[in-house]
Amino acid sequence: MAAPAPLRLGVNIDHVATVRNARGGDTPDPVRAALLAAQAGADGITAHLREDRRHITDADIERLATGLSVPLNLEMAATGEMLGIALRHRPHAACIVPEKREERTTEGGIDAAGQHNRLAPMVRELGAARIRVSLFIEPDPRQVSAAVSLGAPVVELHTGRYAELSGAAQVAELRRLSDAAALAAKNGIEVHMGHGLTFDNVAPIAAIPQVRELNIGHFLIGEAIFVGLEASVRRMKDLMEAARG
Repeated sequence: MAAPAPLRLGVNIDHVATVRNARGGDTPDPVRAALLAAQAGADGITAHLREDRRHITDADIERLATGLSVPLNLEMAATGEMLGIALRHRPHAACIVPEKREERTTEGGIDAAGQHNRLAPMVRELGAARIRVSLFIEPDPRQVSAAVSLGAPVVELHTGRYAELSGAAQVAELRRLSDAAALAAKNGIEVHMGHGLTFDNVAPIAAIPQVRELNIGHFLIGEAIFVGLEASVRRMKDLMEAARG
């Protein structure tokens, strides 16, 4: 039997910027956090430039786009402003996510099926600029089919509901994620997952064979307060690799 494909870890550094912005000034620096995460084994860095700039700023994106040795994944709303920023900075990847001003964090996947006509030109334009497009969606066959129709090379399946559940309900949600991953991979789409993942719940997700990348942020930044960012990233990588192996 062939060995499972390697599983990458993308570290989201948004909440380093949240701490910085709580007081103002330059520290803690999210770009420094990104460099430390890469040194610790992160395979990529994710940053969400929100429309209200509540954490990551335009200056952060500019520095990340030019200063990283690992790929940058820009999370962005499906707006003309964000499309222009992505085209200007040319990150390795752009993950299109839903965004509401009142939410504390992303609350679910984008409705790729319902917003097909709105998303289609954006997916085409990003792809033409050689930016790898990802759609952050729910583990739902209708949404996976929409991603196929849109020609998105990647989907990131929302694991937030899985992370909030327990017992039989969590097992059922894990099955939904596994089935959606299999459907996407069958149609030639690379599968990523993320949201709400921790040391305690990551293993079953990491064990899904079609998953190629996990994007994890808030938990790792929170854990770094106690053990340091490098130790936090290294432990997550170890848990992922153990689940995969």
